[in-house]
Amino acid sequence: MKKIFIIGEIGINHNGDIKLAKKLMLKSKEAGCDAVKFQKRDIDTVYDKEFLKSYRESPWGNTQRDQKKGLEFGIEEFDEINRYSKEINIEWFASAWDLKSVEFLKKYNLKYNKITSAMIVDHKLIEAIALQKKHTFISTGMSSLEEIEAAVNIFEKNSCPFELMHCVSTYPMKTEHANLLTINALKKKFNCDVGYSGHESGLAVSYAAASLGITSLERHITLDRTMYGSDQASSLEINGLTTLISVIKKIELALGEEKIGVILEDEKPIAKKLRAHIKN
Repeated sequence: MKKIFIIGEIGINHNGDIKLAKKLMLKSKEAGCDAVKFQKRDIDTVYDKEFLKSYRESPWGNTQRDQKKGLEFGIEEFDEINRYSKEINIEWFASAWDLKSVEFLKKYNLKYNKITSAMIVDHKLIEAIALQKKHTFISTGMSSLEEIEAAVNIFEKNSCPFELMHCVSTYPMKTEHANLLTINALKKKFNCDVGYSGHESGLAVSYAAASLGITSLERHITLDRTMYGSDQASSLEINGLTTLISVIKKIELALGEEKIGVILEDEKPIAKKLRAHIKN
């Protein structure tokens, strides 16, 4: 069984503060994450002009543009993220929401790409990402079978390595909506590795996903779930992240291999003792 690749989704939980982003990177490394992930958008491409003019109260101003701009890192911040990732030895990557952001991220020569559930239906975007032929995590939230198939076809056509990530796009997700058996269905349907991208509160659902043989696990992380931000409430604080990774390692150890009839060396003397009276 493959080791579960654990991703700390910082996303926009840095609230536009590079110091906070770096602290989350370091805490993720200390907790045992294999990588951290950010998000990258060109706000004028992703959002409608009228929407950006509309009212939204935030620490950066009173319009949607103020809020979106306040949360968006630029080249200076990503250069520092790239430098710091090498200093503390953790992989980083980002989900690009538009073609300009795909081009922006190319300069960092990242090992991984990510297709968010929201963008799985943007075929021009995912074609541009598949052409890079980097291992790509594809989240499947709020997507039909046909939409997932179309994305998979693009990656297979371009011979780009990928894995799907079962996901439910509610924040936070209700436990009864997790439908984790979809993980097995995705494996059978697409004959590929499948991970889990979780937006639930707590740890139980992620433990259950780990027991189903996922190959990757992504959870949003934060220093404080009460901080400003739409993703904070569905995020794990660092203590929770540390506990999650510790238990997942035990789950991986416990799952073992698909073998029947293997007698452990530790079992043999017990079998001899308990079966001594049996005469066949």
